[in-house]
Amino acid sequence: MTVLLERPATTATAGRDPFIDVLRVFGMALVVLQHWTIPVLAYDGARLTTGNALSTPGVWVITWISQVMPLVFFAGGAANAISFGRTHLPAPQWLSSRLRRLAWPLLPLAAVWIPLPHVLLTLGVPAQPLEVGAKLTGQLLWFLAVYLIAVTATPYLVKLHGRYGWRVPAVLAAGAVLTDVARFSTGVEAVGYLNIVFVWLAVYQLGFFYRQGRLTRPGLMAAGGFGAAALLVAFGPYPGSMIGLPGAAVSNMAPPTLAMLAVAFGQIGLVTMLRSHILRLPTQRLLAWAGPRIMTVYLWHMPALFTVTGVVVVGLGLDTPAPGSAGWLAGWPLWFGALCLVMWPLLRGFARFEEPPALPYGRATWTTVLASTVLIGGGLLTLTVAGFAPGVAPVAAIVAILGGLLLTGPRAQVPARV
Repeated sequence: MTVLLERPATTATAGRDPFIDVLRVFGMALVVLQHWTIPVLAYDGARLTTGNALSTPGVWVITWISQVMPLVFFAGGAANAISFGRTHLPAPQWLSSRLRRLAWPLLPLAAVWIPLPHVLLTLGVPAQPLEVGAKLTGQLLWFLAVYLIAVTATPYLVKLHGRYGWRVPAVLAAGAVLTDVARFSTGVEAVGYLNIVFVWLAVYQLGFFYRQGRLTRPGLMAAGGFGAAALLVAFGPYPGSMIGLPGAAVSNMAPPTLAMLAVAFGQIGLVTMLRSHILRLPTQRLLAWAGPRIMTVYLWHMPALFTVTGVVVVGLGLDTPAPGSAGWLAGWPLWFGALCLVMWPLLRGFARFEEPPALPYGRATWTTVLASTVLIGGGLLTLTVAGFAPGVAPVAAIVAILGGLLLTGPRAQVPARV
């Protein structure tokens, strides 16, 4: 049996596209900036309430640019198309490697967050704020659960792309239309979750066209996407905001809607138009530093936020000033600086877990890969719903993720074939 030694990838790996790397890093940086900036927090001695600065009237238009998950899925589609296109490995082997890279960084997060709520409760930390932090840390993993679907479907999507081209995203977009019609005409909100597949896979598929140089009319794409979104918001049942806002009857994000897909087309067209300018920016050192840490930043930036919130809001009783007020503007640099100070040791401590260990791995099969996908995906979905709040759910979720990782593990301890 041929055994392959998996080695960590670096930003200098041949075949990488710096434009796609910039989108990934920019997307993650903007996610962190928003999560650290938009919370409106208040504590009354027993209960922590969380609001959103983007709920301010008229500010929702910012989310058409700041909601960068479409760009993250687009960049992921392009990166995986490049990787799968140049690999000499069988599809199950390629997928097995991707699953390891996706799930491995979750283990230290679980090692900290499963016991942490119990320890903090014992030390007298108020239960309700702690539960908010524990649940939101898990809810952040929705992205990895959806991205897992896209990664697992990549070999099949690549074949469909080669055979049908633009008809694939067109069919997915049609599925998004039918899903929204069914959702809003019947009032059954659960139907809308079909768009997790239709919307995000359509955006992911656009990365395949970028990889082939087939996004040749980005200006038309940007105008058409943003224009369609404007019409959908003006005349349809869609809110203007592309993120979920407290108290809103409808969210364009959870589940994603046709309006989100339209904004995604607009964003992709816009950044593609700007590609030549983006590539002139001196980003090499930034990409070299940020690339190997991007998953760590995503997983740990919310725990950093909860740490500062626990000290400042819960401990000291300092509520967030009104968004945009003089107090908010004056205090924001201090708030952001405190978050960075907390994030730095987390980054130094946990970035080493970004890459799975280099071990001799045997041949994967479709059976083991799909079983691994189900286990890891089920664990991620459980954490998305239940978070890390004390209970059986987070423990069961991590057991499932660990089981999925073990299925991708070494099959035979024999020397690698040269």
